[in-house]
Amino acid sequence: MTSPKRIVILGSTGSIGTQTLDVIEHLNAQKGPHTFEVVGLAAGRASAELAKQIERFNPRFVSTCSEECLDSKAEQIAGEDAAEELVRRAHEVVGVDLVVGAIVGSAGLGATLAAVELGIDVALANKETLVAAGELVVAACSRTGARLLPVDSEHSALWQCLGEVRPPIATPSRVRRMILTASGGALRDLNASEVYAATPALALAHPTWSMGPKVTVDTASLMNKGLELIEAHWLFGIGADGLGVLVHPTSTVHSMVEFVDGSVIAQLGAPDMRTPIQYALTFPDRAECCADGFDLAKIGTLEFREPDHDAFPALSMAYEVIRTGGSLGAVFNAANEEAVAAFLAPGNEDGKRVPFGRIAEAVRAAMDAHDSKPITSLDCVEKASTEARAFVRDWLQIK
Repeated sequence: MTSPKRIVILGSTGSIGTQTLDVIEHLNAQKGPHTFEVVGLAAGRASAELAKQIERFNPRFVSTCSEECLDSKAEQIAGEDAAEELVRRAHEVVGVDLVVGAIVGSAGLGATLAAVELGIDVALANKETLVAAGELVVAACSRTGARLLPVDSEHSALWQCLGEVRPPIATPSRVRRMILTASGGALRDLNASEVYAATPALALAHPTWSMGPKVTVDTASLMNKGLELIEAHWLFGIGADGLGVLVHPTSTVHSMVEFVDGSVIAQLGAPDMRTPIQYALTFPDRAECCADGFDLAKIGTLEFREPDHDAFPALSMAYEVIRTGGSLGAVFNAANEEAVAAFLAPGNEDGKRVPFGRIAEAVRAAMDAHDSKPITSLDCVEKASTEARAFVRDWLQIK
């Protein structure tokens, strides 16, 4: 009998983590109960959701950032670096075939880097990892043979359009441009002044996708798309001039690849993250999916438009990060995280203290104040990130 594919899920109680577990349950029901084995779950805290996941999947290892005790037979790891320790411990004891990197923000960087250094494939949904430390992660993959399997719908689409057999993927010379599509978020139809003054409630009202608050705000600012441009640069080895973005409100076409002969191949599907999650889990095979079916006739038309760079300056900043390289990516990411946290903080519900437009302004200011240096270790990333966070708090006058 074939051994099960042993999986660790980082960020198991978040949106991607919970959907990954749903996909695993679906595939085990379809292909056999021992197709996938969840050997480790990492979450921020000991929540009721985590307790349910432990009961459903009976993992050998569980980690939380807090020191709360879990009512479980699993080996519990707690503390600031618990997710990284879980990856190392699980691989040492039972072996890990795939790590799903779904922790939101830069918090997942250490655990993801640990996985690739151990030669473990990573289904990557945490774009901040490559934004802040792509230089380190890609180099580690080259040394160990670990693969980065894109989970973000846009990067999964590019991967599938290329028809490559084995990621990490070096961009073939036949590719002219990779085009990421953007839903545009909740503010896509507003002018620059309206975008600048948007409140948290308005920015969080995404018309298509259901995501956590930080990612939803990033989508509204197109910062999410900026992060994805940088991620695509590291995943596919393509420069800023070979990357483009189009606003596509229906989220039907997830990305496109334009080849040098003028042909364009696009990947289409329903706006359901379970599809790219499943592709990363089953690659290079495909299986019947638990996601909704796709009926192009019901869509009717496909609308595309150029993004408004004045209203959404995050895109221009992302191209600058790609061209500059070094520690500027860590600053871009950390400054945005700090500014978004201030925008969503209690007391800013009316958006008066930190209006939406201040997020991009804070990131711009942090980038201007930073002298980018080569990334040679995680310490470089952490130093640049810490300085950027402190700068933004001071710039926004947050005590």
